[in-house]
Amino acid sequence: MRDILDLDQFPLDRPHSPGWVELVHQCRVELAENGMFNLFGFFRPEVAKQEAKLLEPRFETEGFLHERDHNIYFLKSVAGVDPDHPALQRFRTSNRTLCADQFPQSAVIRLYEWTEFAQFLAATMEMEALHTMADSLARVNIMAYREGQTLNWHFDRSEFTTTLLLQAPEEGGDFEYRTGLRSADDPNYDGVANMLNGRDDAVRQLKLSAGTLNVFKGKNTAHRVTPIQGNRPRIISVFSFYETPGIQFSDDERIGFYGRAS
Repeated sequence: MRDILDLDQFPLDRPHSPGWVELVHQCRVELAENGMFNLFGFFRPEVAKQEAKLLEPRFETEGFLHERDHNIYFLKSVAGVDPDHPALQRFRTSNRTLCADQFPQSAVIRLYEWTEFAQFLAATMEMEALHTMADSLARVNIMAYREGQTLNWHFDRSEFTTTLLLQAPEEGGDFEYRTGLRSADDPNYDGVANMLNGRDDAVRQLKLSAGTLNVFKGKNTAHRVTPIQGNRPRIISVFSFYETPGIQFSDDERIGFYGRAS
C-alpha cells in the first residue's frame, strides 16, 4: 500500500505501534472537538491525480446522473413538523456517480479492501470493528460534480462518513458544515431553520486538497458542498463501512441512487 498511501506520516500498516496509537488519539480528539478529522496527503496526490484522470471521461458516458429536490432530511415529510416550516425548505442536488463494480481494479478499491484501513477507522471511532459492505454497487461510490452542480444541505443516515478527495475543482466545491446541530434527544428544528437561512455563526467551511481523507460524524452534522465553478470537476470517493458484516441495499435503494439494481 506504500505506493498509494503516505505510510510514513500515517502508519496504518503498523497497528498498535506508537505512531499508530498517537495518530488514532489525534483523530479521536479532533472528532470530539470538531465532529471530523482530516488527513491531508493521506492518499498520494500523484495517485489521486491519476485516478481522477482515468475516471473523469467515464462519468458522462457511464455515470448515473443523480438529480433530486430534497429537504435537509431527505424525507417527504417529518412527523410533527408543519410542511411550511423553514427547516423543511427544499434544495437541489446534482452529480454523476460511478459504482464500485465500474472500477474494480482501482487504487480506491485497494484501499477500501485493505483490512488495516477498516481497523484504523474503527479505532478512531472507538468501535470494536468495522466491515466492508457486501453490496457490489454501494460499497464504494465515486462522484463527479461539474460546474453548477452541488451536494446540497443534508444529514447523513449513518453515524459517520468516510470520503477521499481525488480532484478539487478550480473554484467552489468547499465542504461546509455545522457540527452538533441536532442530537438524538433534540431535533432542533428552529436551529436547523436558522442555519439554512444563514443565521448561524457556527457554520464552518473547509477547502480540501486532492488526497485528503475526511472522516466526519454526518448524522447530526449538517453539511453540503458549495456549487462548483470552472471546467474542472470535483471528484470524490465515498467509502461505506458498517459495524455489521454483509450489509446490502435493497433493489429500490439501488435504483434510486444508481438507476439500476445490479
